[in-house]
Amino acid sequence: MSKIVRVALLALAAALVLPGIALAGTKAGQPFPSNLYTVPDATQATGLRVSLPTPDCATNSSDCDDVDVVNTLDGFNIQPRISVPFSGPIDTSTVSSSNIFLVGPGGDVVGINQAVWEPLTNTLHFESDEQLAQATTYLLVVTRGVRDAAGDELAGSPLGSLRASDAYKKAVRDALPMAMAGGAAPGDIAAASLFTTQSIDAVSRKIRAQLTGGPVNFALGTAGERTVFPTATISSITWRRQTGTAPAFSTGGLFLPLLAGVGTVAFGEYASPDYETAGKIIPAYGTKTGTPVPQGTNQVQFSLFVPAGAAPAGGWPVAIFGHGFTDWKNGAPPAVAGTLARNGVATIAINVVGHGGGPLGTYTVGRVAAAPVTLPLGGRGIDQDGNGTIDSTEGVDAAAPNTLVSNRDGLRQTTIDQMQLVKVIEGGVDVDGDGAADLSASRIYYAGQSFGGIYGVPLLALEPDLRAGVVNVPGGPIVEIARLSPSFRSLVGLALISRTPSLYNNPAPDPLLTNFNENIPLRNLPLVVDTVAGASAIQTYIDKAEWAQQAANPAAYAPLVTPSKVLLQFARGDKTVPNPTTSAILRAGDLASRATVYRNDLAFAVNPLVGKNPHAFLTNLAGAGAPYALAAQQQIATFLASDGAATIDPDGPGPFFETPTSMVPEDLAYIP
Repeated sequence: MSKIVRVALLALAAALVLPGIALAGTKAGQPFPSNLYTVPDATQATGLRVSLPTPDCATNSSDCDDVDVVNTLDGFNIQPRISVPFSGPIDTSTVSSSNIFLVGPGGDVVGINQAVWEPLTNTLHFESDEQLAQATTYLLVVTRGVRDAAGDELAGSPLGSLRASDAYKKAVRDALPMAMAGGAAPGDIAAASLFTTQSIDAVSRKIRAQLTGGPVNFALGTAGERTVFPTATISSITWRRQTGTAPAFSTGGLFLPLLAGVGTVAFGEYASPDYETAGKIIPAYGTKTGTPVPQGTNQVQFSLFVPAGAAPAGGWPVAIFGHGFTDWKNGAPPAVAGTLARNGVATIAINVVGHGGGPLGTYTVGRVAAAPVTLPLGGRGIDQDGNGTIDSTEGVDAAAPNTLVSNRDGLRQTTIDQMQLVKVIEGGVDVDGDGAADLSASRIYYAGQSFGGIYGVPLLALEPDLRAGVVNVPGGPIVEIARLSPSFRSLVGLALISRTPSLYNNPAPDPLLTNFNENIPLRNLPLVVDTVAGASAIQTYIDKAEWAQQAANPAAYAPLVTPSKVLLQFARGDKTVPNPTTSAILRAGDLASRATVYRNDLAFAVNPLVGKNPHAFLTNLAGAGAPYALAAQQQIATFLASDGAATIDPDGPGPFFETPTSMVPEDLAYIP
C-alpha cells in the first residue's frame, strides 16, 4: 500500500486569508478551522478569541480589514466552511459523512454537506451538515476511509508533524476518543482538528438587560399638536419622504381603505439607546465580562393602528410589525393592520435602521373638519456614501473598513429598538389621553415580513415578554440569501468587485454584477470538482461574511426560540428569499411543524397573474394575489388573537397552503 497521499501540512489559514497564496511562518498541520488560530481571552465566554494571521495590508487591504473583523470574535463560524488540505489527489467518491465528520459534546456526531474538491490545491472544502451549537468545542475527524486517487489509504496521524503548543496537542489527544462516536478507532484517524464555535446571543442579552423603557410622546405636530387621530376624522395621510441632501423628496400617501377595522391612527415616539457607532457597528465586547455601552440615543417614531370599538379590559393586544428590506413603516404594516384590527389586535411599527428616508421627511394628516397636521415622518436613512442621495436602505450597513459586517449591527440595533418598545408598552401607553393605558402590557406579540422575519427570529429568541410571533418569508444568513436571489445577487457582485484586489471572476462586461461564479453546490447534491478560476476565493469570502454576521442571523437564533410561540410562513419558489435559506431556519430550530408554505407553484398553474415571485404574497392585495394575501393575514391574526394557541390552515382543505408542512426544501424551484 503506497500511502502517498497525506493530509497536507499546509499553511491553510494563510490561504484562507489570501486565497491561493501560501505564506511562510504560519502554523501548519491542521485542517481549518482550528483552535491553533486563537489566543486565550478571559473576557470571552469561550475563553479564547480568534487570531488569524494578518496578510499584506498594502496589497490585500480588503483581506486585512476582514481579518480585523473576525479577530474580534470569540470562536469560529457555527456553520463553517471546513477545509482539509492533502498532499495529492484523492478519490472523491470516498468523501462522505462516514469518513469525515464532527463530534461535539455528548458524542453528538455531525456529518458533512456541500462538498467541493479543489484540484489546484488538493484541498477538500465542505460545510457541516448541521448548524453547530454556539460556544462549543468540536472535534473534526478525517478517517482513512478517504482514499487517494489510486485507492490506497491515507498516510499520516491525527497530529501529523504539527508544531504547536503542548496545550493544543494535549487537547486534541484528549478529544480523540470522541471519534469513537462516529465509528472511528484511534488507528483509523488520518487527521483531526479541534475548534470552538463563536457565541451568538451573549452581547444582545447583555443589552436587553440594560433596557428600562420610558414614556411615549404623542405631541409630534410641528405646532405641538397631539398626533392621535380617530379614523373617522381623517381625510388623507400623505408624506414627503427625504431622498437627497439638497434636500430632495418623493411623495405618496396611505391608502385609507386598507385600514377598515382601525378606529384610531396615532403617531408617537420614544427614546431608545443607540449602541451603534457613526460607522454603523456595535463595538466588540467580551462575551463573558464585557459591558455594552450606548453610543447615543435614538428618538424612534412609530405608527400605531388601534382597533375600532371598546378596548378589552387591560387594553388592546398589540403586535409589533417588522417591515422588510427597502420597505418602511408605511409599507407592509398598514397593509396588514386592518386584518389585525378586525381581529382585535392593534399594530405598531417602527422604521428599521437606515430605512424610511432622511430625517427631514414629513407626514401631513388631512382632517375632515379641522386644519391638517404636519409631523415628522421618522426616517432613519442617511447619506452614508456622501453622494447626495439617501437610498431606501442607506445606513443599515457598516461603513468601511468594517464592510464584512454588512447589516449585522443594523439588524441588531433594530432588535434593540423593538425590545425597548416592548418595555415602553409594558410601562403603559395612553393613546387617547384619558389617563389609562390603551394597549395591553401583557399581551404583546410580533409579526414581520421578509427582513422583518429575519430580525424577528432573534427578537423572539431574545425577548421573553413577547407571547407569540409570526415570521413571514424569512431566511438566513444574509449573504446566502443575496448570492442565491436574483433580486439581490448584484449586492454580492458589488462587494466582490469593490474589494482590493477584486474577487470578481467574470472578465466579460457584466453591468448587473451577477455573473460571478462561486461554484457552491446546494445541499444534498454530489461533490463539485472546482476548476473555476477564483471560485475558491469567493467561497472563502462568503464564509467569512457569514461568520462575521452570525450574531444577527435568524438561523443562528432559531434553536433559541420556543417552538410553540412561533409560526413561520414561506412561499414555494421565493425568488427574493430563496427556499434553502428559509430551510436553514427550519432545520436549525426544528421548526418544520411550525411552518406554513404557500404553494405559489400551484397558484401560478391555475392563474399566471399571481406572478412568478411569491415573496410578497402576504401584502399582495391587488389583483389575483389578494385572496392568498388575506388568507395568510387571517392566519397571523388568528394565531396572535388566540395567544398563539390556534394555527389555522389559510385555505382550509384547499391546496394552496400547507399547514403544517413537511416541506424543508433545499432547491430553488423558481418559476422560469
